[in-house]
Amino acid sequence: VQLQASGGGLAQAGGSLRLSCAASGFRLFDYGIGWFRQAPGKEREAVSYIRHSTGQIYYANSVKGRFTTSRDNAKNTVYLQMNTLKPEDTAVYYCARGRPVSSAWSTSSMYDFWGQGTQVTVSS
Repeated sequence: VQLQASGGGLAQAGGSLRLSCAASGFRLFDYGIGWFRQAPGKEREAVSYIRHSTGQIYYANSVKGRFTTSRDNAKNTVYLQMNTLKPEDTAVYYCARGRPVSSAWSTSSMYDFWGQGTQVTVSS
């Protein structure tokens, strides 16, 4: 099992980045993928989750309307399109595998495997 997050980098406020999470060793049909982020000195924060069975997507209020999650089953990859970036979006972004119930999608302990993270830095 492997999750490879990529696409991070430096962006200006108001700009965009697209993160990718390439999964191997399992199928996206069987597991959902969550995006989390952690800024220095702060707790890990849930950003988004896409459910494996229905494709239903959940977003944290802090990113709703700016971030969009999607998946390509043929490539076994989930994407996080981040628009209108803000300096407070600066963090290491992680993707993780899980099958949480809807009410627990933002709980990190509901995920059993994590990728290595990709740094996103937004300058003001």
